[in-house]
Amino acid sequence: MMPRTPLVAVLSLFMLLSSGALANVVDRSVAIVNEDTITLSEVNELGKLFFKKIADETPPNRLAEALQQAQRTVIDKLIDKKLLVQEAKKLGVQVSDQDVENALQRVVANNKTTMEAFRKELSAMGMSEKQYREELREQILSSKLINHEVRTKVVISENAVLDYYDTHFTTKAEAGEYYILQIGCTWGAENGSGTAPSQAEAKEKAKKAHALAVGGKDFKELAKQYSDLPSAADGGDLGSFQHDEMADYMRDAVARLKPGEVSSIVETENGYHFFKLVSGGEGKIVARESYESVKDQIREKLYQQAMEQRFKDWLTSIREKAYIKIL
Repeated sequence: MMPRTPLVAVLSLFMLLSSGALANVVDRSVAIVNEDTITLSEVNELGKLFFKKIADETPPNRLAEALQQAQRTVIDKLIDKKLLVQEAKKLGVQVSDQDVENALQRVVANNKTTMEAFRKELSAMGMSEKQYREELREQILSSKLINHEVRTKVVISENAVLDYYDTHFTTKAEAGEYYILQIGCTWGAENGSGTAPSQAEAKEKAKKAHALAVGGKDFKELAKQYSDLPSAADGGDLGSFQHDEMADYMRDAVARLKPGEVSSIVETENGYHFFKLVSGGEGKIVARESYESVKDQIREKLYQQAMEQRFKDWLTSIREKAYIKIL
């Protein structure tokens, strides 16, 4: 009989612990969190999928060390969960079975599936409905604690929104540079829709988009809708060019434009193109998006970042006051 390799031995131990087949025999406390304990069976239950992924992907000679590090990661997560539950108890924050049921029904509805199909998906992931409900309960509890202790203390000032806008949504066009947006409708090759338009179709499409642009419609939105070029994803934003860096057809189209104007349609060998000059020659701050169109998006992003940081700081302060011992 062939001797066991270290990999087989470690995996055998991992599968034994994960299955819980001998939980009553091997279970023991692995950490103390104030008046609560964390058991090995809790660690193996929470980390089951995580440990399996590591076992599948880690070379045999590093597996034992990797599983040990993974176990510590799971223990740290369980410590945070214990602290949250303890804090919720102090504050009288509770999660009812109905809260969990409502949340589960929302998850099922948002995924446009049935409860039976959702159970099958959970089973395929190695998770039971009971485990998922407990995960939901913990998420709801965390959310209530955040509302209670963190959310009301987060305020995003208008100056913070403006600073973010100036940093991420504006560009300084140097003197002599032309900041340009482009829409191009091509023919003869498949575009984003998976079709290969004829020249006549491309021309008609360009004329329609051009009329809308000249009529004052948002150029970037038109680019996303009508342009076949890679720049369409960025609203046709090509950035800035020096006069001699532009292709001849582009330079001829924009040279006589004033900032804010749209060029006439230019025909090339495989498409019809037109441009909007955002900044031309004199050097200025160029806004890639208007402040009004993105300020709510920026405020939400900054709010989420501030929330995450304040929650981490709050949890750290709770950890520092707690009695925690890893056995």
